[in-house]
Amino acid sequence: MEQRFLAEKQINAFGIYLRQEEKSEATVEKYLRDVGLFCRFADSREVTKELVVAWKRGLSEQGYAVRSINSMLASLNSFFAFLGWQDCRVKNIRLQRQTYCAEERELTKAEYLRLLAVAQKNPQLNLVLQTICGTGIRVSELKYFTVESVRQGQIVVSCKNKTRTIFVPGKLKKLLLNYAKQKNIRVGEIFVGRNGKPLDRSSILRQMKALCRTAGVKETKVFPHNLRKLFARTFYGIEKDIAKLADILGHSSINTTRIYIMTTGTEHRHKNERLGLVI
Repeated sequence: MEQRFLAEKQINAFGIYLRQEEKSEATVEKYLRDVGLFCRFADSREVTKELVVAWKRGLSEQGYAVRSINSMLASLNSFFAFLGWQDCRVKNIRLQRQTYCAEERELTKAEYLRLLAVAQKNPQLNLVLQTICGTGIRVSELKYFTVESVRQGQIVVSCKNKTRTIFVPGKLKKLLLNYAKQKNIRVGEIFVGRNGKPLDRSSILRQMKALCRTAGVKETKVFPHNLRKLFARTFYGIEKDIAKLADILGHSSINTTRIYIMTTGTEHRHKNERLGLVI
C-alpha cells in the first residue's frame, strides 16, 4: 500500500468539492477547520488509521465534548472518503441519548425577558433577539428579513438546499416595520450595520454577551442558538407537535428537534417527584 501524506492541495481540492456539492459556506469552513486541526496533529507523519485513532483519543483527553469530537470525526471521515482513503475512517464515540440538558446551558424565558429589558437601549439588538426567539430562525437567516417580506408577513428562507416559509407574528411585524421606518430603510434587509452590510454572527454574539452582567444572566447561556432553542421549547410546550416544530425549524430529522426541546435536570427531577411512586 502506498504511503499517505497530507498536502495543502488536497485540502483545497476538498473545499472545492464541498462547494460543488452545494454545502453552505459555514459547513465548508467547519469541515476545513476540522481537517486542518487533524493536519496539525499529523505534522507530516504518514496518515494511518492508528494515527487517526490516536487523534480521536487525544481529543477526549483534552476535554472535548463527545458531540464535538463526533462532529470533527464526521468532517475527517468525509475528507478521507473524498481522497479514497476508506480504511482511515474511524467510528464515532457512542453516546447514550440524553433525556435532559445541562441547567447551566439552558436559557429560560425569564432570563430572556431580562436580556430584552437591558437591550432596550439598543433597539436593533432588542429586535434581533425578538426576531430570532419569536420565529425560531437561525441567526444566519436574519438576512431574509427584508422590508418587503415583513410587509407580506412571511419570510421565504433558503438554507441547506431547502426552502421553507416562516410566518411573522403580528406584533413582531409591527415592531420591524416601525424600526425600518425610523431608520429610513425603505427596501431590502432590515438588520444592517453602520457600513450597510448585514449584521454578522460575531457582532451579534458580542453585543449579546455585553448584556449578561446587567441582566444577571450567565454568559454560558447567552448566544443566538439558545434563542432558537427557547422558541422550540416554548412552541412544543403549547402545541406538543414535534413534526410541525421540525418543519418550522428546518430540521431534516426529528431526532435533531428532540435535542432542542430537552428540559433541564431540575425539571426532570420535579417530574419524577410528581409521579408519587416513592412513599
